[in-house]
Amino acid sequence: MKIYTKTGDRGETGLSDGSRVPKSDHRVAAYGEIDELNALLGTVRAETENAALGSLLHAIQRDLFALGAQLADPSTRVVSRKAKAAITSAEVERLEKAIDARDEELPPLRTFILPGGSPTGARLHFARTVCRRAERAIAGLAQEGPVEPLILTYVNRLSDLLFVLARQANRDAGTPEEPW
Repeated sequence: MKIYTKTGDRGETGLSDGSRVPKSDHRVAAYGEIDELNALLGTVRAETENAALGSLLHAIQRDLFALGAQLADPSTRVVSRKAKAAITSAEVERLEKAIDARDEELPPLRTFILPGGSPTGARLHFARTVCRRAERAIAGLAQEGPVEPLILTYVNRLSDLLFVLARQANRDAGTPEEPW
């Protein structure tokens, strides 16, 4: 199978149910944002020497593929065809446990902090903003039609986790947080 199909040369793309939509379609934008977030997390994972962080990001990347598959399927049947495309409350709970475990180790916040710090911390802050953009795109898509509610919950929780991971990475690197 060739990597290029030429079917998108006129500004359209195919969704997983076989329908064709403009590449500017809100559904395509939503799963494109998830794809960008996934790639950004891949760069963090490639650069980190922290095995626990790498393992957590790997699991999140797999979840993001599942989210993308669901978003690319307006018929909402992908989960019934591919179990690995399901996002359940268990994945959300995994994020919440990861947030709670790390947040307990960090000093409480009394002010906003500027994004940045160590290279890993800065990339995780960047990933958080991409995650929030994806969340906005998905929320917009949900106004047009049904979107699995757990998708929005997952992405919302993920942005919180990425913030905590950025703080943790900066602490581990000995980089102080800069208050605003």
